[in-house]
Parts: sequence; C-alpha cells; structure tokens
Amino acid sequence: MIETLNGICETVNYKQSTSLKLYNNDENEDYPPHWHTTMEIIMPVENIYTVECGNQTYVLREYDIILICPCCIHALSAPPTGRRIIFQPDTASLRFMKGIESLLNILSPLIIITPEDFPAIHERIRELLIAIKDEYFIMASAFSEVMIYSKLLEIITLIGDNYARHAESRSGITGQQKEYMEKFFKICDYIKDHCSDDLKLDDIANMCGFSKFYFSRLFKQFMNVSFYKYVNQKRIAKAAELLIEPKNSVTDVALSSGFPSLSSFIRMFKIVKGCTPTEFRNMYCS
Repeated sequence: MIETLNGICETVNYKQSTSLKLYNNDENEDYPPHWHTTMEIIMPVENIYTVECGNQTYVLREYDIILICPCCIHALSAPPTGRRIIFQPDTASLRFMKGIESLLNILSPLIIITPEDFPAIHERIRELLIAIKDEYFIMASAFSEVMIYSKLLEIITLIGDNYARHAESRSGITGQQKEYMEKFFKICDYIKDHCSDDLKLDDIANMCGFSKFYFSRLFKQFMNVSFYKYVNQKRIAKAAELLIEPKNSVTDVALSSGFPSLSSFIRMFKIVKGCTPTEFRNMYCS
C-alpha cells in the first residue's frame, strides 16, 4: 500500500487531478513506522486492524474509526484476512478555516471513534466514510472531489463539536463553551507558533485573563493534557521537522526547539517519540 517511502517519510501519491488517496485495502501486509503530511483515517470493515502510534498499540474492531493527525509516526499491522478503508486527504488547503488547525493540534497524535465512546457521532462518521469511499471510486461528477471534502469537513466538525461538549462537561462550566473554546484554540495556535520561546504558565494565563491556577486546571480539562506537557509535545514536533535536515546538529535542534539543554531534549524526545533524536534521524535517512 505504501507506494513511495523515503526512510520513514511516505509521499502520498494522490489520485490523478485530486488531493485525495483512498484504499479499499484487503492486503495481508504490515507497514513499518512511517509518517506523512496528510491526515489518515482508517476504518476496518472486515476483521480487526492494528495501529501503533506514540508507544501505544490500538486494536481496531470492525467499524472502529481512527483519525491520525498529519506528521505523526505510526505503523500498521493486518490480520491474515480482512478489509479496511484507508483514507489520506490533504488538509493543508483547509487550514485557513478557523478551528481546523487548532483541533488537529489538540487531537494529535490521534483520536479513536468507537460506538461506546462516541455514541452521538460514530454512526454518522461511519456513513460518511462509506460515502467517501463510494464517491472516490466512481468520481462520476466534476464536483466529486468537492463532495468528498464536504464530507470530510462534516467529520471534522462532528468531532470538534463533540470534543467541545465533553470539554465543557469536564470543566463544569456551562453557558461559556464557545467563549472558552475560542480562547483555548487561540492559545494552542500561539503555543505552536512560539513553542521555542520560554513560555511560562503565568504569562499564558495572563493572556487569557485567568489566574495561573485556574488556567492550569481549565487547560488540563479542555485539552486532556497539562500545559507544560502540551508545550513539550509541540517542541518535539518542531524538533522532528528540524532533524530531517542533515545539516542541523542535534544540539542546534534542541536549542532551536526551546530546550535549555541537550540532555533535557533527548530525554523528552524519547518520552514523546519512543526513540532518541539520533535514532529518529537515522530511521528517516536510512
């Protein structure tokens, strides 16, 4: 299924005249750790399918749905028999839309949609993926690609709205969902753009107009991760991009990514990526 692989970087070969790739995959073949700049959505329709990402192994049942965010390293394992939809849309052109980039930042590296955990949206997302698959292989209209992207946007919207409702429920705040989510989306964008700076909890809390204790509690409830852990995740994501360029030394990458020392960078990189920076670079360049 992986058609073009350079080290661990996959170049997605889109269907002609589109920014889409979809496999109705029934191959008994495992795919090694790799990453790509596209989002990837996988739904087994016959038998299970196994995904490894972020030092975790996820066994998907039939019609469980996983959304893997762009640039996240993952590996795939297939059973002897089975079939699954594997959808790789280019989302770069969609990121001008308010909320999409922020939502992907929050969900990274992945989210799994199951009937048990997401009863309000699972069935609809399942229907949308099947409709995307059918439209992809027919392409009967000049607007087929637009139709597919409209269904993808509905999937992202369903996940985003569901996430916002659950965040509001976890925080115990009612009636302020839109205002608070907008604030935290803006903060996530700011952290991503300034992750190499010396970001302090007090300063970011002041940007929101909260005390650091209230902000820290709300951030954890809205993002499912602590403020400093989120900052480190964004720093490691930036470091991974810099490591791909051979002329950048590991020390320079550490400093450019906001880490005060090489040792702290290596330690955090291994926690987040499951390998050292040098091992990551060697896997990419091998």
